[in-house]
Amino acid sequence: MKPENHRYETAVGGKTVVIETGRLAMQANGAVTVRLGDTVVFAAATMSKEAREGIDFFPLRVDYEERMYAGGRIPGSFFRREGRPSEEATLTARLVDRPIRPLFPKDLRNDVQVVLYSISADEENPIDILAINAASAALMISDIPWNGPVGAVRIGHIDGEFVVNPTFSELEKSDLDLRIAGSRDAILMVEAGASEVPEEVMVEALAFGHQALQPMIDLIEKMAAEIGKQTKQSYTPFVVEESLASQIEAMAGERIKELLATPHTKAEFNNGIDALKKEVLEALAGEDASQALPVKVAFENVLKKIVRSRILNEGARPDGRGTTDIRPIWCEVDISPRAHGSGLFTRGETQVLTLATLGTPREAQEIDGLTPTESKRYIHHYNFPPFSVGEVRPMRGASRREIGHGALAERALLPVIPSEEEFPYTLRLVSEVLSSNGSTSMASVCGSTLALMDTGVPIKAPVAGIAMGLIKEGEQYAVLTDIQGMEDHLGDMDFKVAGTEKGITALQMDIKIAGITKEIMRQALAQAREARLFILGKMLEVIPEPRPQLKPHAPHMIVVRVPVDKIGAIIGPGGKTIRGLQEETKTKIDIMEDGLVYIASPDGAGAAQARERIEGLIEVPEVGRIYTGKVVRVTDFGAFVEILPNTDGLVHISQLDSEPVRRVEDVVKVGDEITVMVTNIDHTGRIRLSRQAVLEGWTLEEAQANDKPGRPRGGNRGRRDNRRGGRDRRNH
Repeated sequence: MKPENHRYETAVGGKTVVIETGRLAMQANGAVTVRLGDTVVFAAATMSKEAREGIDFFPLRVDYEERMYAGGRIPGSFFRREGRPSEEATLTARLVDRPIRPLFPKDLRNDVQVVLYSISADEENPIDILAINAASAALMISDIPWNGPVGAVRIGHIDGEFVVNPTFSELEKSDLDLRIAGSRDAILMVEAGASEVPEEVMVEALAFGHQALQPMIDLIEKMAAEIGKQTKQSYTPFVVEESLASQIEAMAGERIKELLATPHTKAEFNNGIDALKKEVLEALAGEDASQALPVKVAFENVLKKIVRSRILNEGARPDGRGTTDIRPIWCEVDISPRAHGSGLFTRGETQVLTLATLGTPREAQEIDGLTPTESKRYIHHYNFPPFSVGEVRPMRGASRREIGHGALAERALLPVIPSEEEFPYTLRLVSEVLSSNGSTSMASVCGSTLALMDTGVPIKAPVAGIAMGLIKEGEQYAVLTDIQGMEDHLGDMDFKVAGTEKGITALQMDIKIAGITKEIMRQALAQAREARLFILGKMLEVIPEPRPQLKPHAPHMIVVRVPVDKIGAIIGPGGKTIRGLQEETKTKIDIMEDGLVYIASPDGAGAAQARERIEGLIEVPEVGRIYTGKVVRVTDFGAFVEILPNTDGLVHISQLDSEPVRRVEDVVKVGDEITVMVTNIDHTGRIRLSRQAVLEGWTLEEAQANDKPGRPRGGNRGRRDNRRGGRDRRNH
């Protein structure tokens, strides 16, 4: 029997969003599809029956599978099957995870998994926002304990007006791409890219977005009330007895405060805390392995309580700074002698080295996904090796976190990257985290700006980034500037802001509590601006502007536009011409479909030589112009001369010299170079040349008057050759 299908719809920003459930994935705890236009996302939520033993965290996993069939496409891989998640899929999964995670019970240790598929993609309506709403709806109608719902929207800003859930084409005209998720009362997650948007506009956009997502909250709540599973699954809560925490605080509280009050490095503090934890563990757990985890968690809770209390009540941060103080900063450029550019940014114990590489347009990254974007010429990668935090672990490729941080830094700098017309290079930046104690992603933004300027990339403005934190207990809160690792771990918010002196270019907020208010966001953005301007000042002391010239070993690029119908002449049969040209001039040559030709070489001289050769290949002969060419064929009535690559014309025997010529071979032979004037090009493209016109110094009119087929010149032989030349030229 076919199950009943339940359909719900609402209007969000004037567009209809449809949620359906009942007929798909009946064995999941909850499953829905969400549709906007012809874009459809499927979500299924499932929870394990038993808690996972021996862990001190909630095991949530969000997986988004980007299916090419959604766009009517076959994957471009060798196996023609989707492989590991694309960067875009990974970012979408992270985007869904962040707003739903804070709303699960803190004591839940059962595995929860949310799986999302793209069912249909119309390449007009983005998938990511629908995925958040789908996950929220699937969880709400399930029997999984969760304190939702959340709703999500995307906000654009076009011609001074906010637009809800803009299409891809509308986003191209927008100076803001803001993705926001929230509950009924508060904002939970923010992810934004912007073109130097002022802070106040961003605050307005956040408030507008929170209001715009309310219809999704209404719709999902209605679904849960009408068809949702009203009885939630029971679970065994992970509980740490309050008496255990009190006992640990009595034993170690004062010593924790002493460690915090003593000036320290990250390693010194961690070593002190680890030794104290070990002492407490031995005293309270002893040989009882079952008590080890509760004691460790209780110790962490005591540490968290003390650190947060000192910040809120005494204004004392773990390293002794005030709430708006920034750690010491120093920068360098030109670290690598062979990279095309490099920048080292150090803030406190956080250090990132970014190295830049310039490439040709053919080296742009091809995108095989469900968005209209087919390639990108600015690429940012972020690496977080274990030694950066003093650890040892296998290095097995980029993690979700590394992909996310790289994308954030890329987004922050994208608005200031010059256009391809202005700077025709592919750019790859790699940020190597060398030391980490908070906000390496924002250090990557700063290091990347330094590297770009060291390279000589004419960026529109330098960009800096800062991470803000929050400690909130009831109505009391403190917004922290430049958070370090402990403040991120024990705090309530990680709020990253990047931008120029003019405005914001990227924004990301991760939150661990039920949400924050507009007032807190405004304060955080204001403090972030002050910090950003301070950091920019430090960076500009090292390199005030992009270098006027590229490094000597960077590829030098020349751009030539050629007629589209001449592209074949440059490529040659089977690519023979262009391959030979690249080998001879030691260049890389990229030809675009619109006729733009990019020529790159290490020293510039090869590029100039290649340009000259290409211009020769596409040059069109002009009547009246003088050329020096090579004789490629000799006949009894004249010589054929190649005046341009693959272009030759006939010098009739009557036009070979100032005096009458009886045999062509008396004047020229194959391989000779001679200078000639183009006297005529007929309607079929056949070219008439004259060497005599050059020797006599004739004008075009004089040359044409003296080059008439059939005109007597030097006896009967000349007349016969002239007549024959005229006939043969017509057949040439």
